[in-house]
Amino acid sequence: MIDAQCRSEEKYSKLALAYEGEEEKKRVHDCVQTVIAQNKIQPETYISCSSSGKEILVIEYHEDLDREAGDIFEKMLKSLELSNCD
Repeated sequence: MIDAQCRSEEKYSKLALAYEGEEEKKRVHDCVQTVIAQNKIQPETYISCSSSGKEILVIEYHEDLDREAGDIFEKMLKSLELSNCD
């Protein structure tokens, strides 16, 4: 199961997508790449691991003056069929 966690502050937004297994990994990475390619602003991304063994893809937007990241994250969540974000 894919888990999502969002955080936002002034000019900064972050979405962390935790997944396990190759199938979920491919689904998450393909979705994120597709949505990012559709937008003009580019995020910083990196991968980390949780203590439970899940990989986490983190997408961060810095200096997001127009607050575009919220709409981008919403597209990602919708594409992944995730109804909530902690």
